Amino acid sequence: MNKLNPAVKPTKIRHQMLFLIFVNVVINYMDRSNLAVAASDIGKEFKFSSVQMGLIFSAFSWTYLLFQIPGGILVKHVSPRILYAVSLITWSFATIVQGFARGFSTLFGLRMVTGAFEAPAFPINNRVVSTWFPENERASAIGVYTSGQFLGLAFLMPVLSKIQSYVGWKGLFVVTGLIGVVWGFVWYFFYRDPTKHKKVNEAELKMIASGGGLLNQTTAKEANSKRTFKWADLREVLSHRKLWGIYIGQFAVNSTLWFFLTWFPKYLVDYRGMNFIQSGYWASIPYLAAFCGVLSSGFLSDYLIRKGVSTAKARKRPIIIGLLISALILGANYVEAPLLVILFMSLSFFGVGFASITWIFVSTLAPKHLIDITGGVFNFIGQSSGIIVPIAIGFLASGGNFAPALIFVAALGLLGACSYLFLVGNVERIKSNDQDELVNEKI
Repeated sequence: MNKLNPAVKPTKIRHQMLFLIFVNVVINYMDRSNLAVAASDIGKEFKFSSVQMGLIFSAFSWTYLLFQIPGGILVKHVSPRILYAVSLITWSFATIVQGFARGFSTLFGLRMVTGAFEAPAFPINNRVVSTWFPENERASAIGVYTSGQFLGLAFLMPVLSKIQSYVGWKGLFVVTGLIGVVWGFVWYFFYRDPTKHKKVNEAELKMIASGGGLLNQTTAKEANSKRTFKWADLREVLSHRKLWGIYIGQFAVNSTLWFFLTWFPKYLVDYRGMNFIQSGYWASIPYLAAFCGVLSSGFLSDYLIRKGVSTAKARKRPIIIGLLISALILGANYVEAPLLVILFMSLSFFGVGFASITWIFVSTLAPKHLIDITGGVFNFIGQSSGIIVPIAIGFLASGGNFAPALIFVAALGLLGACSYLFLVGNVERIKSNDQDELVNEKI
């Protein structure tokens, strides 16, 4: 019941907007992972080596990483309704054209185009949630749309495999691209900001505003204008051991994720000899495991807090446990039965989901006036795994043996766990080296 006016209940239009974002994320990851489904047939048709496939898998991340900052700037100045529609339609059109690629160069270039146009997607998601949801609902809202990358792909993997079996890998890109183009128009037709939506009532607007929702985003802009960027700020966020602990940890979490988004289906078909259609069903199981990991991590963290464990430590333990579990991917090197291979893969991806609350340490550890730039560095280093890991796996598997590649992925998981144990150490906010900020804090 609305505390501001008991006679009028707030509408729940924000939940409809959240559903639209959830579908956006599903399509976003569908167009990242469709190459993984098609990779085996593409490699055979064009006679690509594992090194070439690794480069193609990495192409998306080159531009996705490069355009994160420009994409973030656009989000501040262009309406989510327009920017997301343009982003969806353009990256989906690039996906369609991938179905007509004639070799390494065109496919590599088109994957780079896809990455560039997908870059604004998650900054837009963040803006929409901060606009439509009060603070006490925001974490749950983020969890819902984030789950789209795991839950959506869990059900899509068998579907994508089935589509390819009927229309081939070229048809797969055309079909998935067309879905995105159509959905781009659906988004434009249905999405509105809170103050412009005809069906939202005043009670819901008041609930959002009173709960800290940024209805017009002016609060965020004012906060950003209070402090100008200084190169010394960047040097500072690169000089603290604790921050390097979370940077390395994020790289490790994303490394295993990118294995599953790129090489995993090809690994099942080409290196484990599984039937292509069958591999689509097998491949869906680890995504469901990752989804369960995301949910379990939250429950465990809340349980620890209820038991009197500090909030920061209750977040840290699931990350360390999750990274250690992710290293169980190594077990797949020592089994032959498909069921056991999928078991180790599922345990590993469960660990990735379990460790997925890493972002909380950006705001927990960084100096208060450097949270934004710390988040930028954190995301940059984490996303760089999308370039490094697929290429490294391609080189490691170039001799026809995939075992060294899984050793590499497992080692990164262990490295991430060690970084939280020994580099992050005690969870406490870092004191700034900026003398002006120190004086302001004392005042």
